Amino acid sequence: MDAVQALAALSALAQGSRLDAFRLLVRHEPTGLPAGEVASLLAVPQNTMSTHLAVLARAGLASAERHGRSVAYRADLDRLCALVGYLVKDCCGGRPELCAPLIAELSACACGGEE
Repeated sequence: MDAVQALAALSALAQGSRLDAFRLLVRHEPTGLPAGEVASLLAVPQNTMSTHLAVLARAGLASAERHGRSVAYRADLDRLCALVGYLVKDCCGGRPELCAPLIAELSACACGGEE
């Protein structure tokens, strides 16, 4: 991941409904959720949520798959891991013992140990 990609991802997440939607999609991996269900669970109008989901997809944080008349969205965990990796790549100036709490937290998710 480079700075331009990181900025696109962070910009997509820098809005409350999009951040909530992304976190909801992460919780529902690997199956994802239909866009209408995301809207319903977050109490956001469907057309507004469709716009938010499209922003997440353009940033590479989510993908869409059509199932008949419904569109299901999934979080892109590889992209999430790449973003987290980019943000912490130079963590603690080469002193890994200072990063122990962060590493422990990341170890509990899919990003633990990813480069």
